Amino acid sequence: MALLADTLARVKPSATIAVTQMARELKAAGRDVIGLGAGEPDFDTPDNIKQAAIDAINRGETKYTAVPGIAELREAIAQKFKRENDLDYTVDQTIAGTGGKQILYNAFAATLNPGDEVLIPAPFWVSYPDMVLLNGGEPRFVETTTENNFKLTPEALDAAITPKTKWLIFNSPSNPSGAAYSREELKALTDVLLKHSHVWILTDDMYEHLCYGDFVFTTPAQVEPALYDRTLTMNGVSKAYAMTGWRIGYAGGPLELIKAMTKVQGQQTSGTCSIAQWAAVEALTGPQDFIAERRAVFQDRRDLVVSMLNQANGLHCPTPEGAFYVYPSCAGAMGKTAPNGAQLQTDEDFVKALLDVEGVAVVHGSAFGLGPNFRISYATSTEALTEACNRIQRFCGNLR
Repeated sequence: MALLADTLARVKPSATIAVTQMARELKAAGRDVIGLGAGEPDFDTPDNIKQAAIDAINRGETKYTAVPGIAELREAIAQKFKRENDLDYTVDQTIAGTGGKQILYNAFAATLNPGDEVLIPAPFWVSYPDMVLLNGGEPRFVETTTENNFKLTPEALDAAITPKTKWLIFNSPSNPSGAAYSREELKALTDVLLKHSHVWILTDDMYEHLCYGDFVFTTPAQVEPALYDRTLTMNGVSKAYAMTGWRIGYAGGPLELIKAMTKVQGQQTSGTCSIAQWAAVEALTGPQDFIAERRAVFQDRRDLVVSMLNQANGLHCPTPEGAFYVYPSCAGAMGKTAPNGAQLQTDEDFVKALLDVEGVAVVHGSAFGLGPNFRISYATSTEALTEACNRIQRFCGNLR
């Protein structure tokens, strides 16, 4: 009798984690590697948030917590949704989990039955489809295009919905493309969803505070209040507050769904780390001025990377509205030979040769469901980004 579950055969390891680990191993072996694979701010967690965690330890806040989170954090979450998104959630309509991943996983575990379909616009964050598969659902991909700046169109959404569609996953600003939807673009999509009352919306707002220029962030239930009762609005402290390792994600949604997710979490991890929860309270209720300062740095990095990549032979890099990723096309490099002799037939061939020849670690676009592209995270120093882009330009210039 086989030991492992059949479901695991349908699931792939995370490509972004794999690239990051590969870069670590090459560095440990003495290679000069610039890792641009991880979606993690290079800034430190603000001091006031770290101090809140220290104070919580000193107060003895080290015991088990309620499964959906301490009351203070759930209240802060409800206040955040009202203050920044004009969404009214009671404390009982909120939940905190071990990162945004657990929130998403809980939602799927609580709602998916065999054969239920989940619509996922491509390119997509690598974990979405595998989470769906692990919970018995069927991911259905809706491709976007470079011409539409990697944004889902109302026509494509409408055509993809079937009687089996349970969820639409909506991520703006997007990982991996950085694409973000204006209020008008979002309203066109919510108009479609209003026609399909059986479809729920799981909105991943993790990059909400990383929008650039005069772009104004909005979220689906805010744009179309009629969707409030079938929308789960997910967010977290990882990106905006540089708290990736603290592992706090949260959501607001219909009470019945939040209760079901709490039931799942109660048999899975119970409450998340007590100390991290107190730190998240400070993140959501404390000073917010540093966010704008860091956002300005990210915008400068975005502009630098887009400019330098568009000067590389065979690459085309759109300018994204948010997050800290760019998603350039390497279609112009396909069919060529790299300096190490590798034949470039796919975007995965491209990124492997780039790492081997120039020591720049990026993630191939096919891992995100749409190629030939690759993802660069510009959440690292300007000096490292400049050097990495110089190496990419050199690599592309030496293709034959």
